[in-house]
Amino acid sequence: MRAASRVPPVVVVMGVSGSGKSTVGRLLADRLAVPFVEADEFHSAANRAKMAAGRPLDDEDRRPWLLSLADWIQEATGSGRGGVMACSALKYEYRDLFRRAGAGVLFVHLALNRASAERRIAGRGGHFMPARLADSQYDTLEPLRPDEPGVTLDAAADPQTIVDQASSAVRAIG
Repeated sequence: MRAASRVPPVVVVMGVSGSGKSTVGRLLADRLAVPFVEADEFHSAANRAKMAAGRPLDDEDRRPWLLSLADWIQEATGSGRGGVMACSALKYEYRDLFRRAGAGVLFVHLALNRASAERRIAGRGGHFMPARLADSQYDTLEPLRPDEPGVTLDAAADPQTIVDQASSAVRAIG
């Protein structure tokens, strides 16, 4: 039996912008031998423009995006291929939508202090999310609750260390 067949169908690597979701998500997907998807790619042009202009998204803006992501999870779990998704998944209700979309969804929350997130966001190029929106993400963030299958990891650690910890959590929880 392949190691990847023992993991939950979909692992959502979550956290605020700048926490390393994409980096860790890609590495974790490689480790688990499953596809990787970047949730930012599912945003509408209007959402991208709004964020690029420094205006945070509200739940109405996020709704179609979240439904598209839930559809991806449903297809990934239904097909048995699974995957790793990098997604902010800031609120419990968003994560609950994902859990209802597919059995066995697991969350890896990359926790990072605000100053580090702002520094990382400011240092990257070519992304529509400006550093000044970090406050809105921290205001929206709801940490994982005890009823949510997942683990919270220190996003300040080396990405390979985080992937090792996430892989162990996937094996333990999944």
